[in-house]
Amino acid sequence: MSQVTTLLFVAVHSFVIYLALVVGLRLFSRRQLGQITALDLLIVLFLGSAVETALINQNTTLQAGIVSASVLILTNKLISAIAKRYKLFRHIVCGGPMLLVKNGHVVEETLKRVGMTMSELEAALRQREVAAIEEVRFGVLEEDGTINVIRQPHGPKDPTPSPAK
Repeated sequence: MSQVTTLLFVAVHSFVIYLALVVGLRLFSRRQLGQITALDLLIVLFLGSAVETALINQNTTLQAGIVSASVLILTNKLISAIAKRYKLFRHIVCGGPMLLVKNGHVVEETLKRVGMTMSELEAALRQREVAAIEEVRFGVLEEDGTINVIRQPHGPKDPTPSPAK
C-alpha cells in the first residue's frame, strides 16, 4: 500500500470514528458531560488518541498522526458550523433543553429518559440552594449537562381566606 493510500485510510477512518462517537454520545446521558458539550469532549478525547490511532494501525509515521488530528479538527469545525446554522441539525446532534421539574413536580418520563435518579436531581437542586422540589417552577437540563432552576414566585401569602361572593 502506498503512503498516500495509507494516509487516506487514516483520514477516512478518523472521520468515520468521529461520526460514530457523535451518534454514540448523543444516545447517552448528557448529565455525565458536565459543563462541556459532547462535541468538545469528543475532540479532546480524539486529539489525545490521534497518535495512538496511528500506532494501533501499525503506522507510526508523524504524517499519519497529523492527518488524523487534522481530520478530527476539521470535522469538529464542520459539524459545529452546521449546528450553528441549522437548528434541526443542532437539535439532532446536541439535543435540546429537557424539562425535569414543572411547577414543583418531577417529570418522571424525562428523568428516566436522561438516566438520572431522584437523588441525583435532588443533589443538583441543592447545589442551586433549593431545599425542596416544591420550590421549583421549572428545572431544566440544558444541552451542556447543567441544570438551571427557575423558582416558584413567592408573593405575599394571606392566611385568611377571601370572602365568598
